[in-house]
Amino acid sequence: MSKKIKVIKNIKKFIKDNDLDGYIVPKNDAFFTEYSEINNLEKVTLFNGSAGFAIILKKTNYLFVDGRYTLQAKKQSGKNFKIFETPYTLPKNLLKIHKFKIGFDPKLFTETTLKTYFDDKTHLIPIQFNFRINSQKKVNKIFHLNNKIVGESSNSKINKVINYMNKNKISYLYISAGENVNWLLNIRGRDLPNSPVVNCKLIITNKKKLYLFINSKKINNKLKKYFKNIIFYGEDDLFKVISNLKKGLFCIDKNTCSIFEKKLINSKFKILQINEPIYQFKSIKNKTEIYNTLKVHVEDGVALTKFIYWFKFTKSLLTEKKIEDKLESFRKHSKNYLYPSFDTIAGSGPNGAIIHYKSNKRTNRKININDILLLDSGGQYKWGTTDVTRTIGRGKIADKIKNNFTRVLKGHIAVVTANLERKCRGYLLDKLARKSLKSVGLDYSHGTGHGVGFFLNVHEGPQAISKYNKVKLKKGMILSNEPGYYLNNKYGIRIENLIYVDGKKENLTFKNLTFVPIDIDMINFKLLTKKEREYLFNYHLNTYAITSKFLSKSEKKWLINLIN
Repeated sequence: MSKKIKVIKNIKKFIKDNDLDGYIVPKNDAFFTEYSEINNLEKVTLFNGSAGFAIILKKTNYLFVDGRYTLQAKKQSGKNFKIFETPYTLPKNLLKIHKFKIGFDPKLFTETTLKTYFDDKTHLIPIQFNFRINSQKKVNKIFHLNNKIVGESSNSKINKVINYMNKNKISYLYISAGENVNWLLNIRGRDLPNSPVVNCKLIITNKKKLYLFINSKKINNKLKKYFKNIIFYGEDDLFKVISNLKKGLFCIDKNTCSIFEKKLINSKFKILQINEPIYQFKSIKNKTEIYNTLKVHVEDGVALTKFIYWFKFTKSLLTEKKIEDKLESFRKHSKNYLYPSFDTIAGSGPNGAIIHYKSNKRTNRKININDILLLDSGGQYKWGTTDVTRTIGRGKIADKIKNNFTRVLKGHIAVVTANLERKCRGYLLDKLARKSLKSVGLDYSHGTGHGVGFFLNVHEGPQAISKYNKVKLKKGMILSNEPGYYLNNKYGIRIENLIYVDGKKENLTFKNLTFVPIDIDMINFKLLTKKEREYLFNYHLNTYAITSKFLSKSEKKWLINLIN
């Protein structure tokens, strides 16, 4: 019996023993991070995407994923699970589970999430299933970033938060998102596979007292002395702390404060649920953060440019795994490179149509000369985070593929050259990105862009370029610009740069952070307007100016030929 089947059987027995009709299994752990060492969803379903949840019933199993993962989920989990695409189908849309008693772990869900998934026709029962997680893992020490790297002291950031609290008459703020605590205190660590995030939580009072909940083994004495104003507690000491706090308005983050934590706090305090203010503060990068991010993108651009040249001209037999390893080796030439900011997506031919594909021993394809390669990758550097996608061809490229690639490129250019005075919100930019594809009846089932952290998570909010995002874009925000097109079982196309908002209030524009050549062999230039051709010319001219001094003679010669 496979481990997956055994876990499902154990959950079904748990359902029966506890008089339930079903049990819900999320992707996240108790810190609500996107990428975590703990992944119970994969244990149960074999699905290894970054977002989703499963509902195990007595006789049926459901897996819910967003449009990025529909095809992948069907391939990985379709044998034992019915796949539904969110937000178009949610548990509350399934008549079958109305009036059902569904168990859930209160440490792994927020009230907001459950209200999104279910309505009051389903009975939700807080109860914990033991997944027998091996907690014997290495404890990594945290480290502190100085002002030359982050551009603002932790004391200045704390004052910013306290000003917000006083303005809104908040006595206590519970910061339950580890990434926000990391930003506030200018600390980083290695608790996650692809992000320099320390798993921790914090209470800050309007009197500037800070209570940090963290594994004490992660902190050295030097840091304890530096953070004189912080009182350190264990990860599970929340109730101990709140029991000794005076009455006042307690503010929690509706995105990451679990139902379990909310009930503990609510046992003594009146609660205000909000989008915690640090998300907004963190999203606006200062001049130092932008400068350092630009620097790491030069190094990343050199690595990608060298890789593309190698891929175009190598005579070696290639597989997707070899592609991943080769790209990693180019990045490692930089002394500032640390590790990937997410698992590299190297999807060749039909695998490129799986939006967030991840190769393994079973799926690792040999790359044929006429295959299209979709390569989405990124790095964590000292100090900055990158994310870039290129779609590359080597052999004969069909006219239809060229046309589709060019329409994706037109959408990509439309976003970066947009007038932000009129199109300053993500949903408006998303329409621009899809316009050329939609004119011929095509589209893609993911957002056009996400926010990006500064030496933090590669996916960050609140800003995004998507159908539903109405957050106003502000100077200093970093986003991805990544329209695409995917033909099931044939190929995938995506072009992604990171961009940032620059300029003055009345004249904001996007500027590119990413400078990596776009494959001109994939373009039908007849579909481009004069302005689009000018943009492409200038983009490749800038790419050459930024990367050429780090390239070999043959690489330079190839790159300069792209400037036409």
